[in-house]
Amino acid sequence: GGRTLFAFSRDVAGSGKSVCVGTCAANWPPLPVAASAAPLGDYTIITRADGSKQWAFRGMPLYYYVKDTKPGDKLGDGVGGIWKIARP
Repeated sequence: GGRTLFAFSRDVAGSGKSVCVGTCAANWPPLPVAASAAPLGDYTIITRADGSKQWAFRGMPLYYYVKDTKPGDKLGDGVGGIWKIARP
């Protein structure tokens, strides 16, 4: 809780897919979904290529950044020009 969430500009909003896999997902862990969770408002659930579930906001999958170690860290913002903070 409290850690910054990011969106990946190479994901296509509403596609229900994440293109951040392999090394990308190791550096940008997907926001996991509890087994009991249900979609709520702008928050939806997608299924990743490996079958795991991931939260999305307004159709964009949500990720943490591995280098953000404490709540409020925002080191991932702007990385590679393709990562940005997901703002509700």
